[in-house]
Amino acid sequence: MKYSTSDASDVVDIRVGLDGEGSNAEPTTVMKVFQDTVAKFGDRDALHVKRSRIEDGQVVYDDAWTKWTFKEYYNDVIRFAKALTHYGFQQHKCINIIGFNSPEWVIANMGAIAAGGIAAGIYTTNNAEACHYVAEHSEAEVVVVEDVKQLNKFISIQKDLPKLKALVMWTGEVPEGTQCGVPIHTFSQFLALGAEISDNDINARIDATLPGHCATLIYTSGTTGPPKAVMISHDNLTWTSKRFMDDLPVRLTHEERSISYLPLSHVAAQMLDIHCPITVGSRCYFARPDALKGSLKGTLSEVRPTYFFGVPRVWEKFYETMMALGRSTTGIKKSIGSWAKGKGAEKTRLNQFGNGGGAPSGFGCANALILKKVKNALGLNECKLCFVGAAPISTDILQYFGSLDIPIYELFGQSECTGPHTTNFAGQWKIGSIGKTMSGTSTKVVESNKEYCYKGRHVFMGYMKMPDKTAETIDAEGWLHSGDVATADNDGFWSITGRIKELIITAGGENVAPVLIEDEIKRELPAIGNVMVIGDKRKYLTCVIGLRTEVDENGRPMEKLTGDSERLGKEFGSKATTWKEASTDEVWLKHIEEGITRANAKAISNAQKVQKFKIVEDFSEKGGELTPTLKLKRSVAAEKHSALIEEMYK
Repeated sequence: MKYSTSDASDVVDIRVGLDGEGSNAEPTTVMKVFQDTVAKFGDRDALHVKRSRIEDGQVVYDDAWTKWTFKEYYNDVIRFAKALTHYGFQQHKCINIIGFNSPEWVIANMGAIAAGGIAAGIYTTNNAEACHYVAEHSEAEVVVVEDVKQLNKFISIQKDLPKLKALVMWTGEVPEGTQCGVPIHTFSQFLALGAEISDNDINARIDATLPGHCATLIYTSGTTGPPKAVMISHDNLTWTSKRFMDDLPVRLTHEERSISYLPLSHVAAQMLDIHCPITVGSRCYFARPDALKGSLKGTLSEVRPTYFFGVPRVWEKFYETMMALGRSTTGIKKSIGSWAKGKGAEKTRLNQFGNGGGAPSGFGCANALILKKVKNALGLNECKLCFVGAAPISTDILQYFGSLDIPIYELFGQSECTGPHTTNFAGQWKIGSIGKTMSGTSTKVVESNKEYCYKGRHVFMGYMKMPDKTAETIDAEGWLHSGDVATADNDGFWSITGRIKELIITAGGENVAPVLIEDEIKRELPAIGNVMVIGDKRKYLTCVIGLRTEVDENGRPMEKLTGDSERLGKEFGSKATTWKEASTDEVWLKHIEEGITRANAKAISNAQKVQKFKIVEDFSEKGGELTPTLKLKRSVAAEKHSALIEEMYK
C-alpha cells in the first residue's frame, strides 16, 4: 500500500479501518461533500462579507452584509473552474492565492479543486522574493491576488515564472498603464472567461478526482530552512473535518456561525472557514482586514459566533483589555465582580476531567449579575465552543477566562495532520494539557527521545518535491514524526514539553527543554512579552527578553512600552517609558532578576537555571523572529541578537 508520496500528481491509498473506531468512514472528495451540502442547504446563506470603498481617503464599510447562498457559492466555484479550464488548466496543476480572507479567496480555492487541481495560499506578509519561491515551487499557472499591493509583487517577478498564465485581482481596478507579460483580470472578468466551457466538462473533472488525490498545499512558515509544501489530500480534508466535529460533545449543525480572520494560507483557518462549514452547511462571516488591529471585537459583537478559534495572541489581547477594565472598577462593583469570578473559577475547576462537573452554589446568580454580561460584551454569549491552538498559551489566561465562565479548549495539531490531532472539550478537559487523541487515530512516543508520533487518515500525503523530507517525517509504518517532545498523564491527556530540534544540550551534556523554562519565566514575570532561552553547547543558560511595546501600522515593534509592561513597570517603580530605557534601568533589571530567581527555584537541576539575561526589542512576525502563527524562530532571533548573547558568555 502507498500512503505517502512527494509527487502532487500521485494518488495515495486511504487508511480505512486501520486506526480503530472512527477510521472506517467511506472515503470521499471535497467537491462531493460540497455537492451533498448544496443539495441539502442550497438556499441557505453560506458566505457573508461587508464590502468596503474609499471615501475622502478613508476606508468605509457597508452596514449590510453581502451574502452568498450555498447554491451561489457553488455556482461561482464552478465558474472559476471553467475560467481555469479556459486557460488550459489540467488536473493536478496549481494556483496560488494571496490576500486577506474573503469570499473570493475561498471561491478561488474551491474552484481550483473543482477543476481537478490544487490551491496553495501565500501569507499576505510575504515579500516578492518569498512569493516567487512558492509560485515557482508549486508551478502556479494562475495567481489570485487581493489588491494592487499584492498584484505588484507578482508583476515584479512575473518574468521569472514561466508557468504563470494569468493574474486575477479581486479588489479594485488594475491601474491604467500597468505592464505585465501575462493577462491581468479582475475577478468578475476572470469568471466570465469560462462561459464556453460546459458544466459536463467540470463535472467530469470532479468525478475523476479520487479521495487520495492532492487538494491543497500548505506551505509551512518555516522556523528553519525554506518552506515545505505540505500536500493535503481530499480524504485528509473530508475525513478530518467530519471526525473532529463528530468527537465534539456539542453537535454542530447548519445553524452555526463562525468568523474568518486567521490566515487562510494556514491549515487551521482552511479547516474552520472552508471545510467545516461545507461539511455541516453553516455560515461563515469574513472579518475586516484590520481584525487583529481592533475591529474583530465589533465583528464578534455583530455576528455572535457559535464557535470561535483564536491563536494565543488573540486571547491575550482580550485578557489585557479585561484586566485593564477590572483595574478601573472599584468599591462594591469590584467586590461583586470578584465574587462572581470566584464562582466561575469554581465551575471551571468542577468541569475539568475527574471533578464531577456541575456548578457551585450561587453560580446562577453570579452568571445573571456579572458573567453573562461579560460574555455578551465580548460577543461570545452564544458561543458553544472556544478553542486555542497553533502556539503555547499561558495557563493563567485559560484560568482567567474560566473564571468568566468562558472555557477555552486547547488543541494541538500540525499542517502535516490536517489541523487537529488532540483536543480538550467539555467533559474531557484539563487546563495545561493539549487534550486527548482524536478518535480514529493512533499515538505513541518514541522511547529513545520521547518524540510524539501519530498516524491515521489525517496524516498528510508528503512534502511536494521533497522525498527525503517526506521519508524523514513519515516512517515505513506510517507514523508521522512530529518533532515534538510529549508526555501523557494517567488519564490520557497529552502535554507538549518542547521541540526535539529546540532541545538545548549544554556543554555538560544535559538535555534542556527551553519551552518549559520560558513558560515558567513568563509566569513569574507577567510584565514581559517574549523570552528565549539560550545555552546549546554553552556552560550555562541565558535568555533574551522582549517587553511589550506599541507597534506601527505594519506590525513592527516600536520603542514605547505598552500593556502590562507599561502598567506593571510603573507599579514596581520604574520611570522607563521605552524598552531601550528599561534595558539599562536598575528597577527593571532587578524586577526581572528576581522573577528569574523564582523561576530557577523550580528547576530540576542547576543546568536548567538561567544565569544571565538581556532586554531586547520584542519579537514579532515583521521582525522575523515569529512565524505568521507566532511560533518562535529561534535561529533568526539568535542571529539578530548574537552580539548581546555573546556578551553574556564573556
